[in-house]
Amino acid sequence: MLYYAIVFAVLALLAGVLGFVALSGTLAWIAKVLLVVFVVMLVVSLIFGGRRRAIL
Repeated sequence: MLYYAIVFAVLALLAGVLGFVALSGTLAWIAKVLLVVFVVMLVVSLIFGGRRRAIL
């Protein structure tokens, strides 16, 4: 998920440099959404991952 957020951010920067303003804004929005989803999943994983107990 983080990989895709970085890829879309790089594509947004490239599109912005080349002058594709609408495409750049869309790609930046997608990168932001993917980054937020990644951070939420990371926090949930850290919270609930620590509560796991080994069953013997």
